[in-house]
Amino acid sequence: MGANIFITEETIDGADDGPLAGKTVAVKDNLSTDGLRTTCGSAMLDEYVPPYDATVVEHLKDAGATIVGKTNMDEFGMGGTTETSAFGPTKNPVDEERVPGGSSGGSAAAVAAGKADLALGTDTGGSVRNPAAFCGVVGIKPTYGLVSRYGLIAYANSLEQVGPIGSTVEETAALLDVIAGADEHDATTRFDQTMDAHPAENSDYAAAADGDVDGMTVGVITDLLDGADDRVVETFEAAVSDLESQGAAVVEVSLDSLEHAVQAYYVIAMSEASSNLARYDGVRYGLSTGKEGNWNDVYADTREEGFGAEVKRRILLGTYALSAGYHDKYYKKAQDARAWIKQDFDEALAEADVLATPTMPVLPPKLGESLSDPLQLYLMDANTVPVNLANLPAISVPAGEADGLPVGLQLIGPKFGEETMIRAASAVEN
Repeated sequence: MGANIFITEETIDGADDGPLAGKTVAVKDNLSTDGLRTTCGSAMLDEYVPPYDATVVEHLKDAGATIVGKTNMDEFGMGGTTETSAFGPTKNPVDEERVPGGSSGGSAAAVAAGKADLALGTDTGGSVRNPAAFCGVVGIKPTYGLVSRYGLIAYANSLEQVGPIGSTVEETAALLDVIAGADEHDATTRFDQTMDAHPAENSDYAAAADGDVDGMTVGVITDLLDGADDRVVETFEAAVSDLESQGAAVVEVSLDSLEHAVQAYYVIAMSEASSNLARYDGVRYGLSTGKEGNWNDVYADTREEGFGAEVKRRILLGTYALSAGYHDKYYKKAQDARAWIKQDFDEALAEADVLATPTMPVLPPKLGESLSDPLQLYLMDANTVPVNLANLPAISVPAGEADGLPVGLQLIGPKFGEETMIRAASAVEN
């Protein structure tokens, strides 16, 4: 079985020339590819073949990239280890006894194993940054609205962004240059009326990777160091003092709202997931059990057979949170917490140019270790989910190793502040 990085290995050639000519790119299996099976890591979509390309896939082809396959992922993006995939877990190329992170584990593993120069993942609560950290590569979660979501099979619409993964900050930023931009098919990419154009039009993300942090202020979020593995904190702190030696000023910041982030995130994400996954009914596309009977029975049978345990758990919790009598108690409260988190980040980013945390509070767990305790798995997202709730950009860059395993440093920028964040990340890499 090997590392089980791809669900479908197939080569799609791009244009003859372009900024990605000669580069191979692996694409996460929740991004639609015209004529090529797209499963979302689920038995529900085992044989689904989309009739069109996602906008980001079109951009890859136009830029001359060669697509080398669709990568394994947690089912519908629900998981942080790529172990909930209906096609079996992916192994971490750094240590095959460990998880590669998730949900874009196949994409990060493809880059780490040299199976692709670059990869696309999607990030709802850390799903690009988590596997980038665990596999020792670079992953960017762009500001919400920077990259088109058209053709992405959604998990949670208000949180999710397509993001690039690469070996270096500059290469990853160059892929962001290719995929970012306005899209008439996606209203979330409509630029803010205070700007003259979509932010990507006036940006050169790859050029920002110049490593110049002289005079930059880096805010370390102290709340997210508590409870993290000591080896991770040590590696993180060494990388931050390295930034300081390159001329950055380091300040400590605290965001009181973060203690509610994981709870708010899971209520919102699961609520949106339960709504999004209602369309898998055994009638229109995807799995159909072929059983006959009344519609409710057919619907239930299809979902029983098509969805895995983690997806069912999240649908149930999301449906409960949205149900009459509980909507105000859970969903509305979570949205209030989200507004508070956003406000806290804005205040912190008024004091610092970028904010820094360890990407993951732990080292990559062993395969099978975290599956028995979903709550532990959810808490692993503590450092990444606040960024999605605030719709901000973040990058995970390798900060060093602890016990031979990669540790990622996360830098968070202001809204559409990708260039500043990329500049700081390239200094970490240097």
